[in-house]
Amino acid sequence: MSVPSGATGRWLVIGADGMLGRDLVAILTATGRPITAAGRRRLDITDPDAVRAAVQGHELVINAAAWTDVDGAEQQETTATRVNGTGVAHLAESCAATGARLMHVSTDYVFAGDATEPYPEHAPTAPVNAYGRSKLAGERAVLARLPEHGYVVRTAWLYATHGRNFVRTVLRLAAEREHLDVVDDQVGQPTWSYLLAGRLVELAGAAVASRAPAGIYHGTCTGQTSWYGLARAVFTLAGLDPERIRPVGSDRFPRPARRPAYSVLAHQRWAAAGLPPLPHWQDALTAALTDRRSATEATPPAVIPG
Repeated sequence: MSVPSGATGRWLVIGADGMLGRDLVAILTATGRPITAAGRRRLDITDPDAVRAAVQGHELVINAAAWTDVDGAEQQETTATRVNGTGVAHLAESCAATGARLMHVSTDYVFAGDATEPYPEHAPTAPVNAYGRSKLAGERAVLARLPEHGYVVRTAWLYATHGRNFVRTVLRLAAEREHLDVVDDQVGQPTWSYLLAGRLVELAGAAVASRAPAGIYHGTCTGQTSWYGLARAVFTLAGLDPERIRPVGSDRFPRPARRPAYSVLAHQRWAAAGLPPLPHWQDALTAALTDRRSATEATPPAVIPG
């Protein structure tokens, strides 16, 4: 596929070896976009000199790198914040120095999880764990240093056809156990990584064309369900008996880090960028499980606007 008209600038994808990063690289490569893919071994975002060198020569940076060990962050909050907060600040400062736009992937964990209706993009933040605090530090760094060129895209309950994630774990355990006990008192929006990657590419294209305002966007599928509801949907789509899934409370699986009980996000700001919200989570899950091809083989769901 040829590079779309007007899309000649090189983009930098950080965290390219992660679940979302792999999907981003696959989509961008298929569109012919000139990119630099930087995985963990290639770029340490906690090293400001390395970050400055990496950002140089790129018109846009997509940061999908993060400390993602939620429970581990409770014991190592300083280290998690060095990656999720300070490292992101290095990226924002380097982008500000060169004029590059920065698209940073964040999380629903910046919210307390005690709402009764979807969190809008401007809702007050109040993370209940160390991971959420570290990610909030990164958000603030982007918005403070890049008020005109910084984009924060919050996502949640991400899964893919590759990597470690809830959907793949459920399918693996289905072959090992007769019944699965899954919590039903945490509600969120399961989101297919490949669809999110496509949307990030679309938003990035709109950003470099000055068609999307900077700020916060919510990159989750619409609708909502519990982990229990998601597990039943996975079983159903896989041709398995969903009655093998049993609902339990979160107290059955105590974890070091407290989880938000309500992780449902609203999606009003996509309209400002001329883009619709992502599809309903059930439609996305059906598409993901119907097409078992890897992200590198699948047809990209979006192209870069020219």
